[in-house]
Amino acid sequence: MQDRIAQELNINRQLVKGGEAKEIQRRIDFIKRTLRSSNCKALVLGISGGVDSLVAGRLCQLAVEQLRSQDYAARFIAMRLPYKSQADEHDATASLDFIRPDQIDTLNIAASVDGLMSSLPAGEVDAERVDFIKGNVKARARMIAQYAVANLQNGLVVGTDQGAEALMGFFTKFGDGACDLAPLSGLTKTQVRLLGTALGAPDNLVKKAPTADLEELAPGKLDEVAYGCTYDDIDAYLMGEPVSEHVRTIVESAYSKTAHKRALPIVPL
Repeated sequence: MQDRIAQELNINRQLVKGGEAKEIQRRIDFIKRTLRSSNCKALVLGISGGVDSLVAGRLCQLAVEQLRSQDYAARFIAMRLPYKSQADEHDATASLDFIRPDQIDTLNIAASVDGLMSSLPAGEVDAERVDFIKGNVKARARMIAQYAVANLQNGLVVGTDQGAEALMGFFTKFGDGACDLAPLSGLTKTQVRLLGTALGAPDNLVKKAPTADLEELAPGKLDEVAYGCTYDDIDAYLMGEPVSEHVRTIVESAYSKTAHKRALPIVPL
């Protein structure tokens, strides 16, 4: 099952330290090819301050710069999409300083999220469940904003999904899981960090402990706490390495339970 899942997620088991430059250009070429074939002129991506949007953002900026050198007008729009204030805003700012995007748009999603939540018939639903739902609404509101900007600018929305999150289903359906292209797809978290270092990203951002930070009752909750295992464990599983039975049970259960997130809508046969 371990190898089958890795194949289904197109995990790149060949990328190891030393092969970063070639892999970076391969993914830049993918972005360029996708934008050209769509006849669109912009890439839009939300920058959170985490390593995934850091690496994806820099790949996008390099891609549009190469396209412009080839006489194809293209630009990269980085979006900041905080809900009210963001505890690690300094990391998002540092990410933007490294990425150096053509354009930065900031849109606070608080009004849209709060407006929707205040209209929901929550009734007897417990506070923890409501908080979880609100976290998903935040993720979806961010994607609505990105698609609105992409529509205005004749652009494509870029996603940050990578192999470890895809395996665990650790994304919001039709939220951060929605995009037109996903340049980090098939990479483990370790490999994303390898590319970040090779791109010259600051070490503190590359090694930053990942958090979705969507739940207000558990602010800054680390991904690994939510998983019950580490990214090193997940990456080892994806790379076909031996893992404990505990880790195997966690990741295979998560993969099974979240299959609907990775599937197209169900239709009648």
